[in-house]
Amino acid sequence: MKAVLIILIPLTLFVSYVIVDNRKNKHMSFRQKMIRSIYPLIMKGGKVSATVLKNDSNATPNRSIFEVPLQQINGSNFDWSQVQGKKLLIVNTASDCGFTPQYESLQKLQDKYLDKLVVLGFPCNEFKGQEKGSNEKISNFCKLNYGIQFPLMVKGNVKRTAQQQPIYQWLTDPTQNGWNSQAPSWNFCKYLINESGVLTHYFDSKVDPMSPEIEASILSIENKP
Repeated sequence: MKAVLIILIPLTLFVSYVIVDNRKNKHMSFRQKMIRSIYPLIMKGGKVSATVLKNDSNATPNRSIFEVPLQQINGSNFDWSQVQGKKLLIVNTASDCGFTPQYESLQKLQDKYLDKLVVLGFPCNEFKGQEKGSNEKISNFCKLNYGIQFPLMVKGNVKRTAQQQPIYQWLTDPTQNGWNSQAPSWNFCKYLINESGVLTHYFDSKVDPMSPEIEASILSIENKP
């Protein structure tokens, strides 16, 4: 009986904490609420092993990123002209991942650098099936739970396969982007592009969007390659 209580008491306290911590998030599953509550612990544990790649040689693309067709989550074509003169942060996203709370940080980053940056989200179900929902469900989840206002694209593949989306072909093929071959290692990997369409940085999932590394990179990028 004592052993059972030792397990039940902490578990009950944790469940109560998750419920209280997420009392405003009525549109999340319990799993999603739990992930949101433990996200700080997840990030604390992953900080040391985070991967950041930088375009130190100032390599320029062999093909313009602005030539790559994009389709928004509502089915309409994305107009590249609406991001002209701004940096881009391209992120593969998922609703049921340990890093899903980064949606909140992504929106904060977008709001903070509204005149300098546009975040583009690309929902993906390739990592442990953590984005099973339809485009409509994904869009609703993001708006209701995280107040996402930056553009979301249709759900697709980001891994280096025959089904890889054209934008991720560009991001992971050095013959197109000029230097980088690193594909997303998990959900919420980030690619930073400067105003001229040059890929400047890759940040893996363990780097929070509001981290000093990303903010410094945004502010340090020159307007021209």
